[in-house]
Amino acid sequence: MELITFINITERTDIILTMSYRSGFGSPKPVEMGKEYEVEISEISRRGDGIARIQGFVIFVEGAKSGQKTNIRITSVGDRFAKAQIV
Repeated sequence: MELITFINITERTDIILTMSYRSGFGSPKPVEMGKEYEVEISEISRRGDGIARIQGFVIFVEGAKSGQKTNIRITSVGDRFAKAQIV
């Protein structure tokens, strides 16, 4: 298995660069299919789904409203995001 690491340049001050690293695809995710989590919806996607994050990992929550605190169940997990429903 090949590990891919992405490097994002987040700030440049003169010659010194500050970088952030992100794990490659296939790395362990902070959520699991079928499990329930308590989240707060931080914003709404272009498609109208609520967006929550767990350890920075994006979760699209069908029918959720911005600012809502709710329990969700993960319905699918991808490389860059998961989908969930309100419990």
